[in-house]
Amino acid sequence: MGSEPNRPGHESSSSTEGTADGLAPRESAALDRVRRVARLQDEAIRVPGTDFRFGLDPVLSLLPVGGDALAAAISLYPILEAARLGAPKRTLAAMLGLVAVDAVAGLLPVVGSVFDALWKANEWNRRLLERHLDAA
Repeated sequence: MGSEPNRPGHESSSSTEGTADGLAPRESAALDRVRRVARLQDEAIRVPGTDFRFGLDPVLSLLPVGGDALAAAISLYPILEAARLGAPKRTLAAMLGLVAVDAVAGLLPVVGSVFDALWKANEWNRRLLERHLDAA
């Protein structure tokens, strides 16, 4: 009577009250997953004695061809979450562009691994998603 059945994007009122960050539980859970992937790919390891951090992305790029493909596939996950959360096409295109630059530059021997350690596509994509959710 007056309430819609539960389906994606139409949760019952008890599950849409929001979280401390003002997001619906579904959005908050997705953002948490994106944050974990971004940290793992770009910032999981701190170089001792410095503030410099890197993640699995440059480590995977040390594996010929397959490593870069795996890193790129993992980097597509935050874009999938952003699309599920209704990010505009312009934001999705920017996110894809960041991953594409990362993937292509990562193919270069030696220089590509260094580039992967410095180019934080996943962290930037996380920020783009956060901006989208803050604006929504």
